[in-house]
Amino acid sequence: MRLSPFVRRAVRGAAAVLFTAVPTARASAQGVATPRPPRDTRPSATTLQVADRAAAAGQWTTARARAWYDSVGLVVGSNFLPSTASNELEMWQAATWDPATIDKELGYAESLGMNTMRVFLHDLAYKQDPQGFLSRVDQFLTIADRHHIRPMLVLFDACWDPFPHVGRQRQPYPWVHNSTWVQSPGLAILSDTSRHESLRPYVTAVVGRFARDRRILAWDVMNEPDNINRPAYFIFEPRNKGDYSLALLKKAFGWARSVGVTQPLTTGPWKGDYADTTTMLPITRWQLEHSDVITFHSYDELPRTRQLIAALRRYDRPIILTEYMARPVGSTFQTHLPVLAEEHVGAINWGFVQGRSQTIMPWDSWTREYTSEPPVWFHDIFRTNGTPYRPEEIAVIRQVTSANVKGAAKRAASTGGR
Repeated sequence: MRLSPFVRRAVRGAAAVLFTAVPTARASAQGVATPRPPRDTRPSATTLQVADRAAAAGQWTTARARAWYDSVGLVVGSNFLPSTASNELEMWQAATWDPATIDKELGYAESLGMNTMRVFLHDLAYKQDPQGFLSRVDQFLTIADRHHIRPMLVLFDACWDPFPHVGRQRQPYPWVHNSTWVQSPGLAILSDTSRHESLRPYVTAVVGRFARDRRILAWDVMNEPDNINRPAYFIFEPRNKGDYSLALLKKAFGWARSVGVTQPLTTGPWKGDYADTTTMLPITRWQLEHSDVITFHSYDELPRTRQLIAALRRYDRPIILTEYMARPVGSTFQTHLPVLAEEHVGAINWGFVQGRSQTIMPWDSWTREYTSEPPVWFHDIFRTNGTPYRPEEIAVIRQVTSANVKGAAKRAASTGGR
C-alpha cells in the first residue's frame, strides 16, 4: 500500500523522533526492521492477577448500572475537539487553550439537544502542568455544564501518532484525516510495563479531583487499546500491542477505583465479533467483563451494528455506541440514530465542527492524495462558521433529542426534581 506524499513526510518525521528518543531502535527507524521494545517488558502472571483484582474491586452491579442509565436518559452527543485544536495536547496546553471557541461550539451542541460530549485528555498535558491542566478541565466542565452537557472523559488513547510531545504541535498535513492526533501514553511508556506506574499520578489526580463531580457522565479509561494504526504508523507499533495495553488497562481501572470514583468506568472494543465468546480477543473479553457500562465502536452499516448490539445485550448493562457516523461507508445519522434511540443505545458520533483535525477527510486520505474537500464529508456536523453541513441531519438529531428531553422532564416530575 502506497502512502500519500504528505503521509510519507509524516512517517519520516515520526522516524526522526524515534531515532532521537529511542536509540536502541535507530536501525528500525532507518527502515532496517520493524522497531520492537528494547527488551521483553511484558508483565508477569502474578502482576496481572493483582491488577485484575484491583480492577474488579468496586465494579458496578448490573442493577446499579441500569439505574444509572435510567436516571441520565438516552445519551446523545459527539466526540469533541474544538475546531482550533488539531489534537488533545493542542486542546489542553495553556498556550493553545481556547475556552471562547469551546463555549461557542458547545452552544451548537446545546442547540441540537445533545447531552454529552466524549472528550480526550492526555497524560503529558497533566505531567507538563498538573495544576494548570486540572484547572482547565474544571473550566471545561463549567462551560459544558452551562450548556447542559455532561462529558465522557477519555484518559488514554492508542490511536494515531505514537510519539507525542508537549509544546508546539506540528501543523496538520493538508487534506489528511487526523494527521496530528497523538497517542496517550506514547510508545516508549506503553511498551515498557515497568514504566506504567509513572502514569498512576495522572490517573489518581485527575479522577480523584473529579471523582464525585456530577458534571461528568463517565470515564472512558482507554480508547481502542489494541489499535496498531495501519497504515499510518504501523511500522512503529509492537505487534503485541494489545498485551501492553491490557496490562495498562488493568492497572488504570484499579487506580481509578482506588480514589472512590462515583461515575461509571468503561472501555470499548472496536473490532471483531462479540457473538462467539470462544473466539473473542482476550482484551475484548476483559473490556466487556470489567466495564460498568458497555461501550463500543462501529462504523458499520446498520445491520452489522444491530448484530453487535444484540451480542452485547448478554452483559445486561447499558450500551453506548461511542464512535459511529462515517457517511461514505454507510453509517449516517439518518440510518442509525433513530434505531439506536429505539434500542435505547447511547449514540456518540465522531466529529463535531470542521477544523484542524480535518476529519471531514476520509481514512483513505492517508494513502490517496486529496487537494480539496471530498465529495461527501466523512465526519463532522458543522462547518467552521457554524452552519450545518447537511440541514436534514440536524432535523434527525433534534427529533431524537427532543423526545429525550420530554423523557427527562417526566423522570424529573416523577422524582420531585431530584
